[in-house]
Amino acid sequence: MSLPPRHVKSLTILLVEDSKSDALLIEETLSESPFLEQLYIVRDGVEATDFLYHREKYSDVPRPDLIVLDLNLPKKNGQEVLAEIKADEKLKTIPVVILTTSCNEIDILTSYRHHANCYLVKPLGLDQFIEVIKSIELFWFAIVRLPFAQN
Repeated sequence: MSLPPRHVKSLTILLVEDSKSDALLIEETLSESPFLEQLYIVRDGVEATDFLYHREKYSDVPRPDLIVLDLNLPKKNGQEVLAEIKADEKLKTIPVVILTTSCNEIDILTSYRHHANCYLVKPLGLDQFIEVIKSIELFWFAIVRLPFAQN
């Protein structure tokens, strides 16, 4: 399948993932993406909100074009982060992809009630995990039209 032409800038992802191995795999999979300008990785929910609100060491980071969010996070869980993002007038237009190990129907329903843009369960196999990441890249960067950042 050939990719449609892009008419927008390269994009920035905020990955909120406490698993170092999953974060590394995602980073390696996206490292050669023609669409990705920058991948920022934070390890917990508090760090994610600090990033989004430009607090402390994140005062000069850009607004992400896409957030990939795990649910099972230390300090502040992914549902809390998602609810905060989608309740904020300046952040709610950022698409949020839930990428988690949870198959729990309550987690899925709660995520969509908090206006997640999609919910993906991390596959156990390495090849399948890489395919999911490539699918995120293809769909969100090559097919979907994202809004320009509104600071």
